[in-house]
Amino acid sequence: MASRVLYLFGSAAPPVLDIARVVEDAQADGWDVCLGLTPTAGDWLHGSLDDLAALTGNPVRQRYKRPGEPDVWPPADAIAFAPVTANSLNSWALGLTSVFVVGVVAEAIGKRIPVVAMPCVNSAYARHPQIQPSITTLRAAGVRVLWGEEGFTPNEPGEKKPYPWRTVLDAVREPRPRTS
Repeated sequence: MASRVLYLFGSAAPPVLDIARVVEDAQADGWDVCLGLTPTAGDWLHGSLDDLAALTGNPVRQRYKRPGEPDVWPPADAIAFAPVTANSLNSWALGLTSVFVVGVVAEAIGKRIPVVAMPCVNSAYARHPQIQPSITTLRAAGVRVLWGEEGFTPNEPGEKKPYPWRTVLDAVREPRPRTS
């Protein structure tokens, strides 16, 4: 049984469709994986949620638990949030936590849980004036945002490029010390 717990979170961007392979890769790295999805990502993967739960050995979560319900996941040792859409990135940086996975990563900052995030936005979204301030805010809070040469480079709208999943898993395996 793995001794380290990784919360693997994904937003609704095309790379989330490869999440089963990423879970397997994380497990091969020694992680016990708990998979969380935004509601739209969960909708995209609706037909495979039971298989993903069986693969991880944990329920796939998309929503907050009700008050008084027990937490069904063990505590996280690290969190990888990838792919992160413009909506999730900006919501997180602004502290808008109506979505379960965004709420967990927002709280992780205060709990000092190592978090690695890799956006997946095309170049049109990347030029939106809120994207860079959101990345800067999250980095200042201690989140390792894999953006640009260190991680994801935006593609042109409609362009298909491989998403660098291994970069995310390598970064979460060896988190940088927190400075904040």
